[in-house]
Amino acid sequence: QVQLVESGGGLVQPGGSLSLSCAASGRFFRLDDMGWYRQAPGKQRELVAAIGRDDSTNYADSAKGRFTISRDNAKNTAYLQMNSLKPEDTAVYYCSVAAVTLPWYITVNSWGQGTQVTVSS
Repeated sequence: QVQLVESGGGLVQPGGSLSLSCAASGRFFRLDDMGWYRQAPGKQRELVAAIGRDDSTNYADSAKGRFTISRDNAKNTAYLQMNSLKPEDTAVYYCSVAAVTLPWYITVNSWGQGTQVTVSS
């Protein structure tokens, strides 16, 4: 089992910044891909950014140049730095992690509970 705890959401004005964190805990051997998704009201959940264990990254076009994903493998934590936020970035942001779990070394995808990000003046 892998538990994910997200933090850092909130209300910010357009043009502002927020930093999200996702800390993983539980019985796992290794964390592989870590990612951030978001879901706005009435819309499907979409990928915002993802990072591999080798620090390779992938961004949605809407996030490129404004958001930065990173990870700290020693702390089992992923981060999303969001700058130049726009009202259209308003959504619930979810963390997702692929973990190689113990004791059978099976890869399991887990989701966090979500954190609300609201961009509004």
